[in-house]
Amino acid sequence: MTFNRLLCRAALVSKVGSRSVFTSSKPDPANPNWFRVSLAFGTSAFLWGLLFKQHSTDLHEYKVRNGLE
Repeated sequence: MTFNRLLCRAALVSKVGSRSVFTSSKPDPANPNWFRVSLAFGTSAFLWGLLFKQHSTDLHEYKVRNGLE
């Protein structure tokens, strides 16, 4: 058996013999996973808070360095 034929057969077996972890169950839009939703929104709010804090720190440092404050 040639290497190419063996490789094609191995690819076929791997596709048929396994299923993806990410498609094991279909998401139900009528009943969302509220833990994941709150985790996503909480993470986003936390990152925006860090962004605003860093911006205000950088702005204050800019004003002090340039003698504006």
